[in-house]
Amino acid sequence: MKANRLLFLFVLSIFALTGCTDKCEETRTFKRFTPVTLTLRQVREGVRVEDARTLQNPGKIYTKDGYLFINEIKEGIHLIDNRNPASPEPVAFLRIPGNGDMAVRNNILYADSYMDLVAFDISDPTHPQEVSRVESIFSSGQFEGGSWSVNPQTVMLSDQRVDYVTETVKTDCDAVGQWANNCPNCFVFDALSSGSKSPAAPNTNGTAGSMARFALYDNFLYTVSQSDMQLFNIQNAAKPTPRSRISMGWGIETIFPYKDKLFIGSQTGMHIYDNANPTNPVHLSTFQHARVCDPVVVHDNIAYVTLRDGTQCGGFTNQLDVVDITSLTNPRLLKSYPMQNPHGLGIDFPNLFICEGVHGLKTFDAQSALDIKQREHLTGMNAYDVIPLDKTLLMIGRDGLYQFDYTNPAQLRQISKIAVNRPY
Repeated sequence: MKANRLLFLFVLSIFALTGCTDKCEETRTFKRFTPVTLTLRQVREGVRVEDARTLQNPGKIYTKDGYLFINEIKEGIHLIDNRNPASPEPVAFLRIPGNGDMAVRNNILYADSYMDLVAFDISDPTHPQEVSRVESIFSSGQFEGGSWSVNPQTVMLSDQRVDYVTETVKTDCDAVGQWANNCPNCFVFDALSSGSKSPAAPNTNGTAGSMARFALYDNFLYTVSQSDMQLFNIQNAAKPTPRSRISMGWGIETIFPYKDKLFIGSQTGMHIYDNANPTNPVHLSTFQHARVCDPVVVHDNIAYVTLRDGTQCGGFTNQLDVVDITSLTNPRLLKSYPMQNPHGLGIDFPNLFICEGVHGLKTFDAQSALDIKQREHLTGMNAYDVIPLDKTLLMIGRDGLYQFDYTNPAQLRQISKIAVNRPY
Protein backbone atom coordinates (compact mmCIF):
# COMPACT_ATOMS: atom_id res chain seq x y z
CA MET A 1 0.00 0.00 0.00
CA LYS A 2 2.84 2.32 0.91
CA ALA A 3 4.59 1.50 -2.39
CA ASN A 4 1.45 2.35 -4.38
CA ARG A 5 1.18 5.68 -2.58
CA LEU A 6 4.80 6.54 -3.40
CA LEU A 7 4.24 5.60 -7.05
CA PHE A 8 1.15 7.82 -7.19
CA LEU A 9 3.05 10.80 -5.75
CA PHE A 10 5.91 10.25 -8.21
CA VAL A 11 3.56 10.20 -11.21
CA LEU A 12 1.75 13.27 -9.91
CA SER A 13 5.02 15.15 -9.55
CA ILE A 14 6.06 14.28 -13.11
CA PHE A 15 2.67 15.45 -14.39
CA ALA A 16 3.03 18.73 -12.53
CA LEU A 17 6.54 19.32 -13.88
CA THR A 18 5.39 18.51 -17.39
CA GLY A 19 2.47 20.91 -17.04
CA CYS A 20 4.82 23.68 -15.97
CA THR A 21 7.00 23.24 -19.02
CA ASP A 22 4.19 23.11 -21.58
CA LYS A 23 4.64 25.78 -24.24
CA CYS A 24 2.02 27.79 -26.12
CA GLU A 25 2.39 29.92 -29.24
CA GLU A 26 1.13 33.47 -29.32
CA THR A 27 1.12 35.81 -32.34
CA ARG A 28 1.12 39.49 -31.51
CA THR A 29 1.61 42.74 -33.41
CA PHE A 30 3.46 45.39 -31.46
CA LYS A 31 5.28 48.68 -31.80
CA ARG A 32 9.03 48.46 -31.40
CA PHE A 33 10.74 51.70 -30.44
CA THR A 34 14.36 52.32 -31.45
CA PRO A 35 16.13 55.45 -30.08
CA VAL A 36 17.21 57.97 -32.74
CA THR A 37 19.49 60.98 -32.22
CA LEU A 38 19.82 63.77 -34.80
CA THR A 39 21.47 67.17 -35.02
CA LEU A 40 19.20 70.08 -35.89
CA ARG A 41 21.25 70.53 -39.05
CA GLN A 42 20.49 66.94 -40.08
CA VAL A 43 16.78 67.61 -39.59
CA ARG A 44 16.79 70.81 -41.62
CA GLU A 45 18.92 69.44 -44.42
CA GLY A 46 16.86 66.27 -44.55
CA VAL A 47 13.99 67.87 -46.50
CA ARG A 48 13.91 66.73 -50.13
CA VAL A 49 11.62 65.58 -52.91
CA GLU A 50 11.80 61.89 -53.78
CA ASP A 51 10.09 59.58 -56.23
CA ALA A 52 6.65 58.40 -55.21
CA ARG A 53 6.81 55.42 -52.84
CA THR A 54 4.38 53.01 -51.25
CA LEU A 55 2.54 53.70 -48.01
CA GLN A 56 4.21 52.01 -45.07
CA ASN A 57 3.07 53.70 -41.87
CA PRO A 58 0.36 56.22 -42.82
CA GLY A 59 -1.01 58.80 -40.41
CA LYS A 60 -3.00 61.98 -41.09
CA ILE A 61 -4.80 62.75 -44.36
CA TYR A 62 -5.55 66.03 -46.13
CA THR A 63 -7.07 66.93 -49.48
CA LYS A 64 -7.20 69.98 -51.75
CA ASP A 65 -8.06 70.57 -55.40
CA GLY A 66 -8.12 66.91 -56.33
CA TYR A 67 -4.85 66.03 -54.58
CA LEU A 68 -4.32 63.85 -51.52
CA PHE A 69 -1.66 64.48 -48.91
CA ILE A 70 -0.96 61.45 -46.73
CA ASN A 71 1.43 61.70 -43.82
CA GLU A 72 4.02 58.95 -43.49
CA ILE A 73 4.52 59.14 -39.74
CA LYS A 74 7.67 61.09 -38.87
CA GLU A 75 9.04 60.72 -42.42
CA GLY A 76 7.13 63.03 -44.77
CA ILE A 77 4.11 63.40 -47.03
CA HIS A 78 2.85 61.39 -50.00
CA LEU A 79 1.45 63.63 -52.78
CA ILE A 80 -1.21 61.83 -54.80
CA ASP A 81 -3.17 62.99 -57.84
CA ASN A 82 -6.75 62.04 -56.98
CA ARG A 83 -8.64 63.87 -59.69
CA ASN A 84 -9.81 60.45 -60.79
CA PRO A 85 -10.70 58.78 -57.45
CA ALA A 86 -11.04 55.41 -59.16
CA SER A 87 -7.38 55.53 -60.11
CA PRO A 88 -5.31 57.71 -57.75
CA GLU A 89 -1.75 58.33 -58.96
CA PRO A 90 1.15 58.91 -56.53
CA VAL A 91 3.29 61.71 -57.94
CA ALA A 92 5.98 62.37 -55.33
CA PHE A 93 7.11 61.83 -51.78
CA LEU A 94 8.13 64.93 -49.85
CA ARG A 95 10.59 63.80 -47.20
CA ILE A 96 10.19 65.89 -44.04
CA PRO A 97 11.94 64.55 -40.94
CA GLY A 98 9.60 64.46 -37.95
CA ASN A 99 6.44 65.31 -39.89
CA GLY A 100 3.07 64.65 -38.29
CA ASP A 101 0.60 67.25 -39.57
CA MET A 102 -0.12 69.50 -42.53
CA ALA A 103 -2.46 72.14 -43.99
CA VAL A 104 -2.74 73.84 -47.40
CA ARG A 105 -3.66 77.45 -48.17
CA ASN A 106 -3.81 78.28 -51.88
CA ASN A 107 -0.65 76.66 -53.29
CA ILE A 108 1.30 76.66 -50.00
CA LEU A 109 1.68 73.52 -47.93
CA TYR A 110 2.48 73.94 -44.23
CA ALA A 111 4.08 71.02 -42.42
CA ASP A 112 5.81 70.47 -39.12
CA SER A 113 9.35 69.11 -39.10
CA TYR A 114 10.05 68.38 -35.46
CA MET A 115 10.77 71.82 -33.94
CA ASP A 116 10.24 73.79 -37.19
CA LEU A 117 7.27 74.86 -39.30
CA VAL A 118 8.10 74.57 -43.02
CA ALA A 119 6.22 76.13 -45.94
CA PHE A 120 6.35 74.59 -49.43
CA ASP A 121 5.19 75.90 -52.79
CA ILE A 122 3.19 73.07 -54.38
CA SER A 123 2.14 74.88 -57.55
CA ASP A 124 3.72 71.88 -59.25
CA PRO A 125 2.83 68.97 -56.92
CA THR A 126 5.48 66.79 -58.53
CA HIS A 127 8.22 69.23 -57.44
CA PRO A 128 7.39 70.93 -54.12
CA GLN A 129 9.80 73.72 -53.21
CA GLU A 130 10.63 74.86 -49.68
CA VAL A 131 9.96 78.61 -49.56
CA SER A 132 10.30 79.48 -45.87
CA ARG A 133 10.86 78.01 -42.44
CA VAL A 134 10.05 79.11 -38.90
CA GLU A 135 12.82 77.60 -36.81
CA SER A 136 12.49 76.18 -33.29
CA ILE A 137 8.86 77.24 -32.87
CA PHE A 138 7.74 73.88 -31.48
CA SER A 139 9.44 72.89 -28.24
CA SER A 140 8.37 69.25 -28.06
CA GLY A 141 6.05 66.88 -29.82
CA GLN A 142 3.89 63.82 -29.42
CA PHE A 143 3.19 61.63 -32.43
CA GLU A 144 1.53 58.30 -32.92
CA GLY A 145 4.18 56.05 -31.46
CA GLY A 146 6.20 58.35 -29.27
CA SER A 147 7.53 61.80 -28.45
CA TRP A 148 10.64 63.80 -29.29
CA SER A 149 12.63 66.50 -27.51
CA VAL A 150 15.61 68.81 -28.07
CA ASN A 151 18.41 69.07 -25.53
CA PRO A 152 19.23 72.80 -25.28
CA GLN A 153 22.74 72.07 -23.98
CA THR A 154 23.82 69.66 -26.73
CA VAL A 155 21.39 71.00 -29.37
CA MET A 156 20.62 67.38 -30.24
CA LEU A 157 17.20 65.98 -30.98
CA SER A 158 16.15 62.70 -29.39
CA ASP A 159 13.40 60.65 -30.98
CA GLN A 160 12.23 57.09 -31.44
CA ARG A 161 11.79 55.14 -34.66
CA VAL A 162 8.61 53.09 -34.58
CA ASP A 163 8.36 49.73 -36.34
CA TYR A 164 5.27 47.56 -36.38
CA VAL A 165 6.40 43.98 -35.86
CA THR A 166 4.39 40.77 -35.98
CA GLU A 167 5.96 37.79 -34.29
CA THR A 168 4.93 34.36 -33.14
CA VAL A 169 6.55 33.52 -29.82
CA LYS A 170 6.50 30.53 -27.47
CA THR A 171 5.26 31.28 -23.97
CA ASP A 172 4.34 29.42 -20.83
CA CYS A 173 0.65 28.74 -21.17
CA ASP A 174 -0.09 30.52 -17.91
CA ALA A 175 1.81 33.58 -19.13
CA VAL A 176 -0.37 34.18 -22.19
CA GLY A 177 -1.54 37.77 -22.07
CA GLN A 178 1.58 38.85 -20.16
CA TRP A 179 3.93 38.56 -23.13
CA ALA A 180 4.27 42.27 -23.69
CA ASN A 181 5.81 42.66 -20.23
CA ASN A 182 8.84 40.73 -21.49
CA CYS A 183 9.56 43.41 -24.09
CA PRO A 184 10.31 46.68 -22.25
CA ASN A 185 10.81 48.61 -25.52
CA CYS A 186 7.58 47.37 -27.11
CA PHE A 187 3.96 48.37 -26.88
CA VAL A 188 1.10 46.11 -27.90
CA PHE A 189 -0.42 47.52 -31.10
CA ASP A 190 -3.17 50.06 -30.53
CA ALA A 191 -4.81 50.81 -33.91
CA LEU A 192 -3.50 53.98 -35.49
CA SER A 193 -4.28 56.64 -33.16
CA SER A 194 -6.15 64.60 -38.82
CA GLY A 195 -13.46 66.53 -41.52
CA SER A 196 -12.82 70.10 -40.90
CA LYS A 197 -13.80 72.80 -43.38
CA SER A 198 -12.83 76.43 -43.12
CA PRO A 199 -15.46 79.05 -43.93
CA ALA A 200 -15.62 80.67 -47.34
CA ALA A 201 -12.93 83.28 -47.88
CA PRO A 202 -10.94 84.86 -50.71
CA ASN A 203 -8.25 82.31 -50.00
CA THR A 204 -8.83 78.62 -50.59
CA ASN A 205 -8.05 76.01 -47.97
CA GLY A 206 -7.90 72.26 -48.08
CA THR A 207 -9.82 69.84 -45.88
CA ALA A 208 -8.40 67.84 -42.98
CA GLY A 209 -9.62 64.86 -41.04
CA SER A 210 -10.83 64.96 -37.44
CA MET A 211 -7.41 63.97 -36.08
CA ALA A 212 -5.76 67.17 -37.34
CA ARG A 213 -3.54 69.34 -35.15
CA PHE A 214 -3.36 72.06 -37.85
CA ALA A 215 -6.27 74.34 -38.80
CA LEU A 216 -6.73 77.36 -41.08
CA TYR A 217 -9.05 80.31 -40.52
CA ASP A 218 -9.01 83.80 -41.98
CA ASN A 219 -5.35 84.88 -42.21
CA PHE A 220 -4.16 82.44 -39.57
CA LEU A 221 -2.75 78.98 -39.18
CA TYR A 222 -3.45 77.39 -35.79
CA THR A 223 -1.34 74.51 -34.52
CA VAL A 224 -1.95 72.64 -31.28
CA SER A 225 0.63 70.77 -29.25
CA GLN A 226 -0.04 68.73 -26.12
CA SER A 227 -0.46 71.87 -24.05
CA ASP A 228 -0.86 75.00 -26.18
CA MET A 229 -2.00 76.57 -29.42
CA GLN A 230 0.50 78.46 -31.58
CA LEU A 231 -0.82 81.08 -34.01
CA PHE A 232 0.85 82.02 -37.32
CA ASN A 233 -0.14 84.95 -39.48
CA ILE A 234 -0.31 83.73 -43.09
CA GLN A 235 -1.58 86.86 -44.81
CA ASN A 236 1.55 86.36 -46.87
CA ALA A 237 0.91 82.64 -47.34
CA ALA A 238 4.48 81.84 -48.34
CA LYS A 239 5.91 83.43 -45.20
CA PRO A 240 4.11 82.35 -42.02
CA THR A 241 4.88 84.66 -39.10
CA PRO A 242 4.59 83.49 -35.49
CA ARG A 243 2.06 85.32 -33.36
CA SER A 244 0.69 84.51 -29.90
CA ARG A 245 0.89 81.20 -28.07
CA ILE A 246 -2.13 80.24 -25.96
CA SER A 247 -1.81 77.87 -23.02
CA MET A 248 -4.61 75.29 -23.05
CA GLY A 249 -3.70 72.77 -20.36
CA TRP A 250 -2.29 69.27 -20.84
CA GLY A 251 -3.59 66.51 -23.10
CA ILE A 252 -4.56 68.54 -26.19
CA GLU A 253 -5.01 66.31 -29.24
CA THR A 254 -7.04 67.81 -32.10
CA ILE A 255 -8.46 71.05 -33.49
CA PHE A 256 -11.64 71.47 -35.55
CA PRO A 257 -12.57 74.94 -36.91
CA TYR A 258 -16.29 75.53 -37.47
CA LYS A 259 -17.61 78.92 -38.54
CA ASP A 260 -15.93 81.40 -36.17
CA LYS A 261 -15.34 78.87 -33.41
CA LEU A 262 -12.54 76.44 -32.62
CA PHE A 263 -13.32 73.06 -31.06
CA ILE A 264 -10.35 71.49 -29.32
CA GLY A 265 -10.30 67.79 -28.51
CA SER A 266 -8.31 66.77 -25.46
CA GLN A 267 -7.85 63.71 -23.28
CA THR A 268 -10.18 65.14 -20.66
CA GLY A 269 -12.76 67.12 -22.62
CA MET A 270 -13.79 69.32 -25.54
CA HIS A 271 -12.71 72.97 -25.28
CA ILE A 272 -14.68 75.63 -27.16
CA TYR A 273 -13.00 78.87 -28.27
CA ASP A 274 -14.59 81.97 -29.76
CA ASN A 275 -12.53 82.93 -32.80
CA ALA A 276 -14.44 86.02 -33.88
CA ASN A 277 -11.14 87.84 -33.43
CA PRO A 278 -8.76 85.42 -35.18
CA THR A 279 -5.73 87.03 -33.56
CA ASN A 280 -6.99 86.18 -30.09
CA PRO A 281 -9.14 83.04 -29.63
CA VAL A 282 -11.05 83.23 -26.33
CA HIS A 283 -11.98 80.20 -24.23
CA LEU A 284 -15.74 79.91 -23.78
CA SER A 285 -16.25 76.57 -22.05
CA THR A 286 -15.15 72.97 -21.63
CA PHE A 287 -17.27 69.85 -21.89
CA GLN A 288 -15.56 67.39 -19.58
CA HIS A 289 -15.47 63.61 -19.70
CA ALA A 290 -13.37 60.69 -18.47
CA ARG A 291 -9.70 60.48 -19.47
CA VAL A 292 -9.83 59.08 -23.02
CA CYS A 293 -8.71 60.05 -26.54
CA ASP A 294 -11.05 62.65 -27.99
CA PRO A 295 -11.51 63.95 -31.57
CA VAL A 296 -14.56 66.10 -32.36
CA VAL A 297 -16.59 67.29 -35.38
CA VAL A 298 -19.46 69.77 -35.45
CA HIS A 299 -22.63 70.42 -37.43
CA ASP A 300 -24.89 73.36 -36.57
CA ASN A 301 -25.52 73.22 -32.81
CA ILE A 302 -24.41 69.61 -32.29
CA ALA A 303 -20.89 68.37 -31.54
CA TYR A 304 -20.00 64.72 -32.04
CA VAL A 305 -17.19 63.51 -29.80
CA THR A 306 -15.66 60.04 -29.89
CA LEU A 307 -14.07 58.66 -26.74
CA ARG A 308 -11.83 55.61 -26.74
CA ASP A 309 -9.45 53.87 -24.47
CA GLY A 310 -5.86 53.38 -25.60
CA THR A 311 -2.27 53.09 -24.46
CA GLN A 312 -1.57 56.83 -24.70
CA CYS A 313 -4.83 58.10 -23.25
CA GLY A 314 -5.72 55.69 -20.49
CA GLY A 315 -9.34 55.28 -19.48
CA PHE A 316 -11.75 52.52 -20.35
CA THR A 317 -14.55 54.30 -22.20
CA ASN A 318 -15.54 53.61 -25.82
CA GLN A 319 -18.47 55.71 -26.92
CA LEU A 320 -19.88 58.54 -29.03
CA ASP A 321 -21.03 61.58 -27.08
CA VAL A 322 -23.59 63.84 -28.74
CA VAL A 323 -23.35 67.31 -27.23
CA ASP A 324 -25.77 70.24 -27.55
CA ILE A 325 -23.71 73.41 -28.11
CA THR A 326 -26.64 75.78 -28.60
CA SER A 327 -25.19 77.56 -25.59
CA LEU A 328 -21.47 77.67 -26.30
CA THR A 329 -20.77 78.62 -22.70
CA ASN A 330 -22.77 75.68 -21.36
CA PRO A 331 -22.44 72.60 -23.59
CA ARG A 332 -24.84 69.83 -22.58
CA LEU A 333 -24.63 66.08 -23.15
CA LEU A 334 -27.68 64.84 -25.05
CA LYS A 335 -26.86 61.16 -25.32
CA SER A 336 -24.00 58.66 -25.36
CA TYR A 337 -23.83 55.73 -27.77
CA PRO A 338 -21.65 52.68 -27.05
CA MET A 339 -18.82 52.03 -29.53
CA GLN A 340 -16.08 49.43 -29.85
CA ASN A 341 -12.93 51.56 -30.14
CA PRO A 342 -13.79 54.80 -32.01
CA HIS A 343 -11.02 56.86 -33.60
CA GLY A 344 -11.61 59.61 -36.19
CA LEU A 345 -15.04 60.63 -37.45
CA GLY A 346 -16.64 62.81 -40.12
CA ILE A 347 -20.03 64.46 -40.64
CA ASP A 348 -21.84 65.28 -43.87
CA PHE A 349 -25.19 65.77 -42.27
CA PRO A 350 -27.18 63.63 -41.77
CA ASN A 351 -24.44 61.13 -42.63
CA LEU A 352 -22.04 60.35 -39.79
CA PHE A 353 -18.97 58.18 -40.31
CA ILE A 354 -16.98 56.70 -37.42
CA CYS A 355 -13.71 54.79 -37.61
CA GLU A 356 -13.58 51.89 -35.17
CA GLY A 357 -9.89 51.00 -35.46
CA VAL A 358 -9.43 47.24 -35.88
CA HIS A 359 -13.22 46.90 -35.90
CA GLY A 360 -13.58 48.73 -39.22
CA LEU A 361 -15.82 51.58 -40.38
CA LYS A 362 -19.40 52.40 -39.38
CA THR A 363 -21.95 54.68 -41.03
CA PHE A 364 -24.87 56.28 -39.19
CA ASP A 365 -28.01 58.32 -39.80
CA ALA A 366 -27.62 61.29 -37.45
CA GLN A 367 -30.85 63.06 -38.44
CA SER A 368 -32.01 62.81 -34.82
CA ALA A 369 -29.37 63.41 -32.17
CA LEU A 370 -31.38 61.33 -29.72
CA ASP A 371 -31.85 58.43 -32.10
CA ILE A 372 -28.68 57.95 -34.17
CA LYS A 373 -29.08 54.78 -36.20
CA GLN A 374 -26.32 52.57 -37.56
CA ARG A 375 -26.63 51.96 -41.28
CA GLU A 376 -23.61 49.86 -42.18
CA HIS A 377 -20.56 48.27 -40.58
CA LEU A 378 -17.63 47.48 -42.86
CA THR A 379 -15.08 45.08 -41.37
CA GLY A 380 -11.80 43.61 -42.58
CA MET A 381 -10.07 47.00 -42.43
CA ASN A 382 -8.34 49.06 -39.77
CA ALA A 383 -9.94 52.51 -39.84
CA TYR A 384 -8.21 55.59 -38.37
CA ASP A 385 -9.74 58.76 -39.85
CA VAL A 386 -12.15 59.93 -42.55
CA ILE A 387 -12.96 62.95 -44.71
CA PRO A 388 -16.46 63.09 -46.27
CA LEU A 389 -16.19 65.08 -49.49
CA ASP A 390 -18.79 65.49 -52.25
CA LYS A 391 -20.28 62.00 -51.77
CA THR A 392 -16.78 60.50 -51.73
CA LEU A 393 -15.46 59.29 -48.41
CA LEU A 394 -11.71 59.23 -47.87
CA MET A 395 -10.64 56.79 -45.17
CA ILE A 396 -7.12 56.20 -43.92
CA GLY A 397 -6.17 53.22 -41.84
CA ARG A 398 -3.45 50.85 -40.83
CA ASP A 399 -3.77 48.97 -44.14
CA GLY A 400 -4.08 51.89 -46.55
CA LEU A 401 -6.20 54.66 -48.07
CA TYR A 402 -9.74 53.70 -49.07
CA GLN A 403 -12.21 55.72 -51.14
CA PHE A 404 -15.93 55.03 -51.04
CA ASP A 405 -18.91 56.39 -52.91
CA TYR A 406 -21.58 57.16 -50.30
CA THR A 407 -24.35 58.27 -52.64
CA ASN A 408 -26.21 55.48 -50.88
CA PRO A 409 -24.98 55.94 -47.28
CA ALA A 410 -26.53 52.62 -46.27
CA GLN A 411 -24.34 50.75 -48.76
CA LEU A 412 -20.92 52.25 -49.39
CA ARG A 413 -19.31 51.33 -52.70
CA GLN A 414 -15.52 51.05 -52.69
CA ILE A 415 -14.01 53.13 -55.48
CA SER A 416 -10.32 52.43 -54.93
CA LYS A 417 -7.66 51.52 -52.40
CA ILE A 418 -4.01 52.45 -52.04
CA ALA A 419 -2.62 49.57 -50.05
CA VAL A 420 0.13 49.68 -47.47
CA ASN A 421 3.25 47.79 -48.42
CA ARG A 422 5.64 47.32 -45.52
CA PRO A 423 9.14 45.92 -46.01
CA TYR A 424 8.98 44.05 -42.69
